[in-house]
Amino acid sequence: MSVTEANRRAELLTAAVPLDATTAFLQQGEPSLSAELTRLADAGTETVVLIGVRLGASGPGHSWLRRIAAYWWRERAGHRPELLVAARLADSADAVAAAAASVKPITGEEPGLTSPAWDEVTNHRHQVLVCRGPRCTAKGADDNLRSLVRQLAEHGLGDDDVLVVQTGCQFPCNQAPLVSVQPDDVWYGQVDPATITTIVADHLIDGRPIATHRLPRHRKEPRTRAED
Repeated sequence: MSVTEANRRAELLTAAVPLDATTAFLQQGEPSLSAELTRLADAGTETVVLIGVRLGASGPGHSWLRRIAAYWWRERAGHRPELLVAARLADSADAVAAAAASVKPITGEEPGLTSPAWDEVTNHRHQVLVCRGPRCTAKGADDNLRSLVRQLAEHGLGDDDVLVVQTGCQFPCNQAPLVSVQPDDVWYGQVDPATITTIVADHLIDGRPIATHRLPRHRKEPRTRAED
């Protein structure tokens, strides 16, 4: 369901093997859910049971698994297998089998992928980019994300104030875990949950980037036409 599972795919593959299952991802992982459903349908599979797994601090809700599956089902040309979706998400690899005990079929009547509420860019003042590359993830990026979401909520800040985005590798990897704040062009390295608390209070609310953990920026001067 989220970036965390894409980074922990080996764990999920181990859990999938005894169930004669495969893995697919809603975001930032391959294969995508749509691609895997297409592969299974092309192979003549008659029934597919979808079990959503969310291991991290954040990620789309269970309804998005049904939305994406239903969109694929409606758009599919040719053979369409029966799609059954587990009624709840599994919160660990060990809970996958239990989650499959209760399923609900996809009918094609599920909500689509668009909504008037998602038509415009939010009015956020800041965009916080949380690196979820392999090193940052290994060093606690998920804990930083959890702390960031909690701190923003405690201060009453939503997407129209601070837009949180999880990214792939941002560099410099030796400074992991990394967080950058835009449009201020401020980068923080070796961040932990306590640092996140200070970033929210001092930088995002008071407008004062913190000195500790801030990384220097070494920009190259733009080349002039004469130099080309």
